[in-house]
Formats: sequence, structure tokens, C-alpha cells
Amino acid sequence: MDSAKESSVPLPFRRAVDGLRKARLRPGIEIDPTRPPQRLAPHAYALEAAVVEPGGEDDLADGRLILLHDPAGHEAWHGTFRLVTLVRAELEPEMAADPLLPDVCWSWLTGALDARGLSYGEAGGTVTRASSHYFGGLAERRPATQIEIRASWTPREGVGGVPDTAAHLSAWCELLCQVAGLPPVGPADTAVVSLPQRRGPHHP
Repeated sequence: MDSAKESSVPLPFRRAVDGLRKARLRPGIEIDPTRPPQRLAPHAYALEAAVVEPGGEDDLADGRLILLHDPAGHEAWHGTFRLVTLVRAELEPEMAADPLLPDVCWSWLTGALDARGLSYGEAGGTVTRASSHYFGGLAERRPATQIEIRASWTPREGVGGVPDTAAHLSAWCELLCQVAGLPPVGPADTAVVSLPQRRGPHHP
């Protein structure tokens, strides 16, 4: 990003993005900046992440986390920042059959936020479970079930009007790992991971 563009980005948003880049994340997560949506807010920054199978090449779960910022505030957000996410994973048959799975998945998100003492509001989302059965030439494949979590919430703003985006990202990665079937860890068990700084915050 050139200096002219950077100067037009509000300081709270730049600090919030810096917080994402300095997040403390557990091992086994590959994360990179990606192109954010163009029209959801005046300023947006997006990350994509995958939980990689230890010793293998398969992704156990993947997702996107988008940070939105509207300096004027947004009536539906009740704030100037919003986090939006999509998480996907293929489930083991035993887990897929659990009727309480959608409630459990949602509790993983709120629990990860609460475990870090994060203040947030206006949380909402959907948990979708979809099964695939194969026939004909694909009949040898076993049935598969995918889970998809779409959610958004308003991170409460702290010092200087900036939310603790690093902690919110850490909580989101915990959700990603739990959906992937990995055991949860506490905030103190994370390790420092620096995100690639391929480009700065996006603004239309």
C-alpha cells in the first residue's frame, strides 16, 4: 500500500489489522491474508486459514475471517467494527450423527470468546449440516457429512476505539480447530505466529 492510500485509512482500523497480524495462534494452523469483500463496509481486511493434519497434507477444516470497519458506525452492528466468518469441515460419522451438533458448534464459538474474557455483542449466525451420498460410478465412496458455520459479531472497542482483534482471531482459530476435531487449548497454551504481511488494509 502506498503512503497516500495508507493515510486515508482510519488509525483505529490500521491498529485493528496490526492486532490480527500479531495474534497468538496455536500450531497446526496455516493462515494468510486474502482479498476482502468490496461492499460490506468502507474498510475491510480478510484472512483465510486451514487446520492441517499433523504429518499430512490434508486440511481438516478451513475458513475465512473478515474484519469490517465503518467509522460512522452501523445501526445493526451497534459499533464501528464487525467480524464475519465462514468455517467448514468434513465430519466423522459419529460426530455427524449427533443431534446436538449445531448447538455444540455454536457453543464452541461463544465459548472460545468467553474463555478469553472478550466483550462482544450482536452475535448471530447459522450452523448447516449437509450429507452427501454417492451412487453409480461413485458408489464405492463412503457417505460424507460437512458442517458449515457462518457467524458474525461485534467486538467491543477498547483503548483508542480499537477492539482486541488478536484475541478474537485466537478465539476464532480455536473454533476452527475444534471443528477439525482437535482438542481445545487454553489461551496460555498458544504460540506466537507472525502473519505474512503481503499487503496492507484494504479500502475501496
